[in-house]
Amino acid sequence: MSQSELLTPTDVLAAGETISMLKAGLNQVLLDQGGVTERVVTAVLARGHVLLEGLPGLGKTELCKGLARLLSLPFKRIQFTPDLLPGDITGTYVIEGEKREFSFRPGPLFASVVLADEINRSSPKTQSALLEAMAERNVTVLGHTHPLPDPFFVLATQNPIELEGTYPLPEAQLDRFLFRVVVPGVSAKTMSTMLTQRVRGQPPAQKAVVDGPALKAVFDFVDRVHLPVPVADFIGRLVEATHPNHPSAPESVRRFVRYGASPRAALGFASSARAWALGKGKPNVGFDEVKEVAGAVLNHRLVLSYEAGLEKVGADKVVSDLLAAVQEVPRG
Repeated sequence: MSQSELLTPTDVLAAGETISMLKAGLNQVLLDQGGVTERVVTAVLARGHVLLEGLPGLGKTELCKGLARLLSLPFKRIQFTPDLLPGDITGTYVIEGEKREFSFRPGPLFASVVLADEINRSSPKTQSALLEAMAERNVTVLGHTHPLPDPFFVLATQNPIELEGTYPLPEAQLDRFLFRVVVPGVSAKTMSTMLTQRVRGQPPAQKAVVDGPALKAVFDFVDRVHLPVPVADFIGRLVEATHPNHPSAPESVRRFVRYGASPRAALGFASSARAWALGKGKPNVGFDEVKEVAGAVLNHRLVLSYEAGLEKVGADKVVSDLLAAVQEVPRG
């Protein structure tokens, strides 16, 4: 990156104001869930997709609607069910007009912010259609490829209970999500606030805080956040150590991980750490930013072993051990 491309203090300040407004707006939608909203904003600024996991009724849908309003972007919600067909989300060709010609009728994927509700309830065939959209930012119908809007984000929800009749997401699709964010339950104090301040639980109406050109400017600022070589090396060694057969893998990885993260995880580390750093008012990525996004980047990319299930060891524990084992600067 040339000197002219480095962020100036004015750039950092301008981006920080926009990011702060986005976070503040989402915090009005989802009360006392600052960790969730911060990660969602970070993923969006890194132009990645998000998998939201949590019990019903925690506000995941309202969070996605609020995000679209704040960004002034078109929003669509897709309720995934076992009988949902690929054409139901991508669109299809129909015969129209007096000449009875085929024309393409876009499906709900043709929006900038798409909520894929209960994504694991759809069939693998429909999930594969969504996978193309997430990976390539376009859809193919009857041999014709159609580009999706720019920007394009998928925020998918997954219910950790009621797993009967669901289709677990394949590793290839999980890898397309930049972050997996767990939405925790709320406290009694938060529920009291909701009951006294919100009629029927509806969040306050949100107004857009950024338009298209301003959002693209923030994307550009994120890309220009400096990633030093030692930090990039640290990311590479973290991803490398997720593989149980590698000499640098810690004991918990060797015992509880079947397959580690792919190079796409390293790219996810870099892009999300840049966005996280900019949100903190920093023009460069440090080791701390990498560590702070590590859980959201890796917790859905590690394929755990049967032994991990028996001993009730989750991905978060493995990631914690990984961060403790991998040194910021290699020894020797």
